[in-house]
Order: sequence, then C-alpha cells, then structure tokens
Amino acid sequence: MKKVFLCEYIHPEAYIYLKKYTEVIRDWNRISEAEGLINRNLQITDKVMEEAKALKVIAVHGTGLDGVDMKAAEVRGIEVFSTPHMNSRSVAEMNVALMLAVGRKLIRADHMIRKDMGDFAQLQGTEFYGKTLGLIGVGAISTQTADICRAGFDMKVIGWSRHLTAVEAARLHIRLQPSIEEVFEKSDVIVVGLSLTEETKGLIGQKHFSVMKPGGFLINTSRGGVLDEKALYEALKTGQMAGAACDVFTEEPVTSKNPLLTLDNFVAAPHLGANTEEALRRVGMAAVDGLLKRLNIEMELNK
Repeated sequence: MKKVFLCEYIHPEAYIYLKKYTEVIRDWNRISEAEGLINRNLQITDKVMEEAKALKVIAVHGTGLDGVDMKAAEVRGIEVFSTPHMNSRSVAEMNVALMLAVGRKLIRADHMIRKDMGDFAQLQGTEFYGKTLGLIGVGAISTQTADICRAGFDMKVIGWSRHLTAVEAARLHIRLQPSIEEVFEKSDVIVVGLSLTEETKGLIGQKHFSVMKPGGFLINTSRGGVLDEKALYEALKTGQMAGAACDVFTEEPVTSKNPLLTLDNFVAAPHLGANTEEALRRVGMAAVDGLLKRLNIEMELNK
C-alpha cells in the first residue's frame, strides 16, 4: 500500500477515502516514506522535498500554488497539482459577506453592543444597490462574486484582467477596463482576485488608492501579498478609502500586531474564505482523487 503524507486536516469524507487506499502518515519523522503529499497552508520548500526522498506527487488543497517551491519540485521531478474552482462559491460568498460587514459597520456595531456603548449614530452605513463593483482579476471567484452582486444588488460590474479579452468579459456581463487605475476610479467596491506571483506581488498600492472614488471600499480574499498593506493602512487612516476588509495577509497567520487591526474601518478574517463544510468536502475529495490517480492507485486496484 502506497504512503501519503497528510500535512493538515482535510474533510472527514476525504480522509476516509484516502485511508481506504493508502497508508496515511502524519509523523514528520516518516515523511521520507511518502510517495504522495497533501498540503493546505504549509510551505513545502526544497528542504522539505529533500527530506521526502520518495515523493512523486504533491496535491495542493485549494487553488494557489504559492505554498510550494515550484522550481524545486520541477528539478526533483515532483508533480504538483491544485484543485481549482472547488471552493469558488464559498470564497465568492465571503467577498459579499465582507463587503456588507465593512459597508454596514457590523463588526463595530457588535463590539459597541457588547461594551454597552450607546452612541450608534457613528454606525451609519452604505447601501450597495445600483453601485459599481470593480474586479481586479476576473477568475472563477470574481465571476461568481459579480453574479451575486448583480443579482442581489443590481450592481454594475467592471474589471481588469491580465488574460481575459473584452469579448470574453462581455459574455460574463463585465465591462473590461484598460488599467487597474481606471477600475479604481470608477468603482464603489473593489474586489481583488489575483493569484500571488512575482508579477502580482505588491501590485496594488498607493497609486491605485489615491484615485479611488470617495466612500469606496476594498475587499481582498485572494492573497495578501498582492496588496501593499502599509499603503492600505495610510489610505484607511486618512479617509482616502471608506473601508476595507481582508481575509488574507502578507504574513499569516495574522496577529493583533498588524497595524490594520487598529483601525475601526477595517475588517479582518483569518483566511476563512474556503472554510465551509461544502467547499472543504469538494476540495478534499478532489485532492485525494487527483492524488490517487496520479499515483496509479486506482489502476492497481482494478487489476
């Protein structure tokens, strides 16, 4: 029976599926025995791969590949695959939840009630009906976010994409803009949906925040590293931006030492976008299924 190293928790159904056909290893002292590995949030470095001498396949539990040293994997002949689109709906719903939380000042309202602070006049919020949603990156999550906002709030949707053509965007009912700056200029709510690469690292910053519409909001559930957090802090502190909400940060896990958490117009979540029963089951099953196939385990079972 082939051995698979499991870095972190996966959905119980996925775990049962994995354990049925493989020996599951959780002890780091035995990682050298594993031919397969399932990773969620850890950094799989060249050093880890060096220790995992038998490793052939890495399954990424989610979409982003930034947790794996891809160059090292290529050199070592280790196949890496992710499970895209399986968590898109949950993250899209998280985008909308954060938009409402920051726009209606729900976190502050909750804190004030718990502390018997009765001055609720400062909690005047924003209505999103008929406003403009701006997408920075138009992938599956952004597209589903747009669908929800269009159907529920009659929002107009514009966007910027490195890959999508204007014709393709039009089919999705999204008006493509020539630059990120133009999306910021025209939008009431910005949703960032970018993967983290060398090209996108620190891509969104002060030059974009400075042209934002008065009263604008920013939501990021993609990757923390695509935003300049210092510039975001200044934009929020000075009122250049009405509010922002992030489920992802440059350094994770996020702690109370992050300056953004000192601001009343900022809402934080600890990378929970895909953390739903439904998404975890879909992603977990896809990761296990893909791993079994790549290790030829199903083929062996069918002999």
